[in-house]
Amino acid sequence: MSTGQSAATGAPLLEASGIVKSYGHVEALRGADFTVHAGEVVALIGDNGAGKSTLTKILSGVQRPDGGTIRLDGVPVAFDRVEQAREAGIETVHQDLALCAQLTPAANFFLGREVLRGGLLGRLGFLDHKAMRDRARAECERLGIRLKSDTVPVSTLSGGQRQGVAVARAVTWARRVVFMDEPTAALGVVQTGRVLDLIRRVRDTGVAVVLISHNMQDVKAVSDRIEVLRLGARVARFDTARVSMEELVAAMTGATSEAMTDAMATAAEEATGEPPRAAGPTRTDTPTRADGPPRADGPTRADGSTRVDGAGRDERGAAAREEER
Repeated sequence: MSTGQSAATGAPLLEASGIVKSYGHVEALRGADFTVHAGEVVALIGDNGAGKSTLTKILSGVQRPDGGTIRLDGVPVAFDRVEQAREAGIETVHQDLALCAQLTPAANFFLGREVLRGGLLGRLGFLDHKAMRDRARAECERLGIRLKSDTVPVSTLSGGQRQGVAVARAVTWARRVVFMDEPTAALGVVQTGRVLDLIRRVRDTGVAVVLISHNMQDVKAVSDRIEVLRLGARVARFDTARVSMEELVAAMTGATSEAMTDAMATAAEEATGEPPRAAGPTRTDTPTRADGPPRADGPTRADGSTRVDGAGRDERGAAAREEER
């Protein structure tokens, strides 16, 4: 059992309950819940418009919720701005990395947190570039990040190295939680593997990692648990080792089946000891399947024939045409 799986049995490090957020008449979050424990990787997945980005912004202090409760180490908190979340030990690696391309890795590490030199020069505003460079190099080495040079602008680094700088910067200042938004979206196979290894190293330091991703292979490869958002609410929680790809897709899209419902119930009960919330009404209609046999329940034509799955007519339509001849 990994560090994350064992940690998930204790009290949540960061917990959101009943989070509500609206933009005018649009309800982005409708009572969303979320939990993450120390030293685990939790994947937050969902289709476009499910509310993943909105929930992440609220938990990292970018936006305030309209309702709901956020608890950190069991204590209710309210983040009015990003700086408050950072002071609480919560950092975010944005999809665009938020790096200044013309600055060195060390300068990006300490952007907004610059270290001044000692004595009179420090009082005059002179920066201690050596101290910042040494700290940045040490953090990269601790996480296994190899840079071709730490004195060149980050624009000259590869995509994987830039991603590593962004992750290392976040982990340097994060004491509790790191949100990673699509960290492998623009990377190749080799660079993706390195970033996933980096996520595991961050988890092993005891920091909780929240992975927001559409790549189900990455999610299955690196996460300990998976939480699914759909239409602004959490609809399922899974133990990654026990869930199939089909169950994840079904939870994301709203398709339900007896097998998936049982899997969701088992995973939620094991994680919390309580029965899960209902994921929504079960569909009672029978959708047309592109790979199934033809159906004869379509609209009736004027000549008595019944439309079937795209093309063809049933025996009643054939009989009607025979009578017309």
